[in-house]
Amino acid sequence: MKIDIDKCIGCGLCEEVCPIEVITIENKKVKIKDGCIECATCMKVCPQGVFTPSESEAPKCDACPVMCRIPEGAYGACKRYFNEKGTITRKARIHTYEELEDILNQKEAGVIDRPLITGIGSGTTYPDFRPSPFIVKGIRDGIDIVTVVTEAPLSYSGIKVKVDTDLYMGQEGKKIYVRRKGKRHIGHLCTEEYGSKILSLGGVNILTSKDGLFAAKTIMEILQGKKVTLEIEEGAKIEISIGNPPVVDGKREERMRVGCGSATTGLFAPYIFNAADEVIILDGHITGLFSEHPSGRYLNKKRSGIYIKGQKSTEGRYFLNKGNGWGGTDIENPLDVIKDVDWDKCQEGMTLLITETTGRQYAFYKVKNRAFVEDKPTEDALKFLEILRDSCEPSRVSIIFAAGVGGSARAGVTKNPIKLTRAVHEGKVKITIGGAKPFIFPGGGINFLVDYGKIKYGSIYLSPTPSFILPVEYTMTLDTFNEIGGHIEAIKPIEEVLKK
Repeated sequence: MKIDIDKCIGCGLCEEVCPIEVITIENKKVKIKDGCIECATCMKVCPQGVFTPSESEAPKCDACPVMCRIPEGAYGACKRYFNEKGTITRKARIHTYEELEDILNQKEAGVIDRPLITGIGSGTTYPDFRPSPFIVKGIRDGIDIVTVVTEAPLSYSGIKVKVDTDLYMGQEGKKIYVRRKGKRHIGHLCTEEYGSKILSLGGVNILTSKDGLFAAKTIMEILQGKKVTLEIEEGAKIEISIGNPPVVDGKREERMRVGCGSATTGLFAPYIFNAADEVIILDGHITGLFSEHPSGRYLNKKRSGIYIKGQKSTEGRYFLNKGNGWGGTDIENPLDVIKDVDWDKCQEGMTLLITETTGRQYAFYKVKNRAFVEDKPTEDALKFLEILRDSCEPSRVSIIFAAGVGGSARAGVTKNPIKLTRAVHEGKVKITIGGAKPFIFPGGGINFLVDYGKIKYGSIYLSPTPSFILPVEYTMTLDTFNEIGGHIEAIKPIEEVLKK
């Protein structure tokens, strides 16, 4: 990298972010040691414009958009790719599944992966020192196994709501409200996850607050499939119901984008190549400029001379402000994304296609008298848009239930709860929720996430404590049940239970 040392104020941001630690601050001025890979990370954080690329002669790595220039004998920014005698190579080997079994701690489906019965309709253990309502024993593949079931009240729980949309909903971390005799705080806008927004509703701090009962009631209505209207602080008003498209500020979202603007540019590059002389994919995550993008250059697309707004991430990839405009950006008029035009390159008759990642909105232009005039799209442009739309899946609202069974509910299984917790993490005890396999978090306790869509409708209940009551099953071998101090005296043969 080249340095304009007079501009440097010694803030140290570049030193902090340099992935290979070749930048230092000495005497309040930046210094770059040997080995710079020109990843441009320093450029992104420098407030003074100190750095410019020097375009070294080192080979360029094309394994990602950063395109490091890696000196011989060195790694790129990701520490994966290596310059070995002038050739960029992946410095690692393939590993087999068998090599990782101890780390993965998972096997193919075995005898304890499914319960003998479910906890649906079983009743509960409260007060929790009692054995679970049903502890049954059966034989599977010649092995004695035990399933312990209960309907467990899970007070410190909540849901994660996945909303498929690229429409702007608000800033991450903003509160979510529902109108119930006033404005009730029930959660927050959690994250954006590649074409979806994640809402976090409930949890201990919400459910134990003054708005806890209102939050629990709202969550229960969502689980029952009812339409619920939520308001995001300084953001959108949304209507959600499980399994259906969301409605954001009155707009019904029918299609989920296939990828961000950059991913769309790469995925459909052969079609984009013929669609227009320049194509801009507007997107609230990363906006793609095709002729500058690596996929466009790979196909030898001629640079159009169009330059767009936004913070440049890497070649042809830009961060725009989020908003209620096209593709979740603040662009209301698609031509407003253009920052500058080199009219010597962008000549009379050249075409421009601007679209969202879903193809929901698009505009096609032709250059006339050094201006972009809206025109009828070509057949190739329409072909690309049709393929883009067909590649987008239907938008829907889905629910993940988040809770923990690491509390008093364990006493219904064993007289020694910590042994149960350890056995779960060792894979000796398999937990299911109404028969559905959850993801168990590592670390302390037994915290899980489970797809609500896989739980039989009507088998989750709400207690006004407030807490949610879920069917839980613990399945293990009889030997393990003995080892963890299980309630042996309460075991009944599965045949006897099923007869009743």
